[in-house]
Amino acid sequence: MIKLGVNSVLFKDFDFETAAKHIALAGYDGIEIAAIKGMCEHLALERWEEQSNDIVKITEKYGLELLSMEVASLDEERLEKAFEAAAAMKIPVVNVGPGGKSEQEGDLQQSIGTLNRLSKKAETYGVTLCVKAHVGQSIFNTPTTMEAIKGVTSPAFGIDMDPSHIYRGNENPEDEIRKIIGQVKHVHIRDCKGRTQGPGAIENQACGRGDIDLFNYCKALVDANYSGPVCLEVIGAKEHSLTQVSIIAAESYGYLNACLKFLKANQPNLV
Repeated sequence: MIKLGVNSVLFKDFDFETAAKHIALAGYDGIEIAAIKGMCEHLALERWEEQSNDIVKITEKYGLELLSMEVASLDEERLEKAFEAAAAMKIPVVNVGPGGKSEQEGDLQQSIGTLNRLSKKAETYGVTLCVKAHVGQSIFNTPTTMEAIKGVTSPAFGIDMDPSHIYRGNENPEDEIRKIIGQVKHVHIRDCKGRTQGPGAIENQACGRGDIDLFNYCKALVDANYSGPVCLEVIGAKEHSLTQVSIIAAESYGYLNACLKFLKANQPNLV
């Protein structure tokens, strides 16, 4: 079953309840809570125990599920706390980036070794650790993603497939996802215009506004019977109004929901 969510980083300038309320109003099934140091900490891992009850109550109040958590960093101390928090709050997936630099000797193998060790730790908490290919980092395209899949042996490891990074890495995500779909356990989704280094303005990250073939990307998910979160992850470099970010969330939901309806996906909110 595909569940649509939003990474709360889109609402980084607002508190978690405001984010949850507007994500629910847009029609989503759930939320990916941001625990990204220096960018958005709706969940502050250093004091997660103080926050956890309130976060769970807020998501329940608005009829949302906690689909995932984004930590981004491979810092082992932070991830230990993230796994503890995820287990306590019943968050199934923790998402990170690979770190390192693209095509830098030794960086890919170092990242794979770190992911192997951290995935085994995640396994002890009953949590899945997912990594995504990221422009400029050690895992940056499909071949390096496949290297990670071969190198990380824990069943608690998965791929977070983000089409915008694959597209900006000069690959076509609607084709590439079919090569790794068996290991995809989470999806970050957004659009973009052009194959640039950064994702661009938040307006162009709304699903359907950019150049990525997101319909056929969704088709690949449905064809493979993918069951898991598909979370909108839109990041802006400056402050945006609540109206602006809510429009991005709602517009993206409308696009993705229409795609899944047309594809007859097993989505509970489709009517």
